[in-house]
Amino acid sequence: MTALFKRLPKIFSDDGLNKYLQEIRKFPLLEPKYETELAKKWQKKKDLNAAHIMVTSHLRLVAKIAIGYKGYGLPICELIAEGNIGMLESIKRFDYKRGFRLATYAMWWIRASIQEYILHSWSLVKMGTTAAQKKLFFNLRKMKTSLKAYEEGDMLPDNVNKIAKNLNVTKKEVTDMNRRLSGPDHSLNAPLKVDGEGEWQDWLVDDKPDQEILISNSQELMQRKDLLIEAINVLSPREKFIMIERRLKDKPKTLENLSNHYKISRERVRQIEVRAFEKLKKSVKNLLVKKNLERQDASEYLRSI
Repeated sequence: MTALFKRLPKIFSDDGLNKYLQEIRKFPLLEPKYETELAKKWQKKKDLNAAHIMVTSHLRLVAKIAIGYKGYGLPICELIAEGNIGMLESIKRFDYKRGFRLATYAMWWIRASIQEYILHSWSLVKMGTTAAQKKLFFNLRKMKTSLKAYEEGDMLPDNVNKIAKNLNVTKKEVTDMNRRLSGPDHSLNAPLKVDGEGEWQDWLVDDKPDQEILISNSQELMQRKDLLIEAINVLSPREKFIMIERRLKDKPKTLENLSNHYKISRERVRQIEVRAFEKLKKSVKNLLVKKNLERQDASEYLRSI
């Protein structure tokens, strides 16, 4: 992938951002069928040209996500470069057989790569921190804005409680992170430049859903789908079929339909469905623990079922 990275358009400073954006607009977006063909070539033959086309067609997506993180005071050119690394990682791992578009899958890797870079650069959070603390780091400012929590120093207890509950962290974690982000070197009222024009808080988004929130939601949805695909393998073929037909289809089949299909009573179908759901929930819980996502509730991942 190093050779592929060297072939990508380069941006060396923020002054060249407009030129870079114009350059990457030349790469066409991919139709679903063509994207699948390219993915097959890359997966089966390691065709670098196919991989190059897939990557370059998504450079606009990388730039858009990277620009959404400009409020952290880091050069946009560096954020884009990190996002491109995440894009390359997504290409390595992308499995077209799962039915997802590459953009949906790549968003997670692009965002993760940029966030890790920001965490390293700010040195505010230990690298061994929990996923919840990282979420707090990247969402505290927006939540303060939505709550209109502009008070100097520590936040009001009510605001601390709301943020802690919403992000599933302790009140102490919220207070500590707020103090770090509001410290003398990184105050929201500190000037962005030496000449004093503009403040950090000028870069804060309003309370409407922004690109980062939309991507976060997409990431969580993709994670749930991947987890469900993996967890459902604990079920027997009959249990899996009944679960899919009863709870995972837009138009679920009735107990009557399935009882006729298997030549068993409707009550028996219902019993199998209940048992399968419990097995699935336990499987999801085990996977959450295995993937170090213990703070999440298994029921959260099965809401759509």
